Amino acid sequence: MDAFSDLIRGVRAQGSLFGCTALSAPWSLRFVDSAPLTLCTLLSGEGWVVPEDHPPELLRARETILVRGPFSFVDSLDTSATPVDCGEFCATPDQGGTQHRLGWNDPFHGETNLIVGAYPVRSRGRMSALLDALPVVVRPPSSAAEDPVLDHLAAELAVDAPGQQVVLDRLLDWMLVCLLRDWFDRPGGTPPPWWAAQRDPVVGAALRLLHADPAAPWTVVTLAARTRVSRSTLAKRFADLVGEPPMTYLTRWRMTLAADLLTEQPSMSIAEVARAVGYSDAFGFSSAFKRLRGVNPTGYRRASLAGDGVLASSRG
Repeated sequence: MDAFSDLIRGVRAQGSLFGCTALSAPWSLRFVDSAPLTLCTLLSGEGWVVPEDHPPELLRARETILVRGPFSFVDSLDTSATPVDCGEFCATPDQGGTQHRLGWNDPFHGETNLIVGAYPVRSRGRMSALLDALPVVVRPPSSAAEDPVLDHLAAELAVDAPGQQVVLDRLLDWMLVCLLRDWFDRPGGTPPPWWAAQRDPVVGAALRLLHADPAAPWTVVTLAARTRVSRSTLAKRFADLVGEPPMTYLTRWRMTLAADLLTEQPSMSIAEVARAVGYSDAFGFSSAFKRLRGVNPTGYRRASLAGDGVLASSRG
């Protein structure tokens, strides 16, 4: 499995469409939901996305951007509209949910039609690792004008049919993956080191092996043997391209997976989580986890399940 697929599979939409609005100026929507990532798409019209601590971004018809943290969507930067707070509960029927808030016959005509899909915290480890690789606003260079997924999205929004939310979630996931790939591959961009390293015949093969079986008893020697190069060649090439030694990368990824297990599988003991990510004893695992996450596994699980604090950086 490649590193990007392994990372992104833990970041998926699930009932995440909390905004779909036909707007007439003036307007000012404040998206105060706690979702760390939000996908914003305009089916028609234009408006300004105003993130916290980032310059405003003009969004035009059939454009999509990804925003970290809270933001506003306004008709103009000097809008006269009174701000209206929006969040995940805006999608419920009493707030004008999907089947109630769709009031246009042709979503590409007339009004400014905004779709907002939130990616809430589900896989805390993978989500924090993804956030480490992203700026406040992700805006790929390619145009969405020819994107057929937008047509499917608009068509699905225009009907009230069984399974609609599942279809919307999967379309949003498609858009998220395509947007991130375009942004990482943009000319002159600065993607995370592992993104480019995946294309290297040696390091890419090593990354696929580590992600395919992270709990295996890997050493640089065994990894080099599987990639058919010498130990020194693998160690240098991996560090040059990824920015850290192979075993350091593996430890970091194991702690990312452990963070997800600690929150998603509360019935698993710390020893069971340790074994699941390749540690034979809980003490060694706990030491590694605290070194990278700043808190021991028990404390991390308690804080995560209580909803305390923000996502910890995976870079420690």
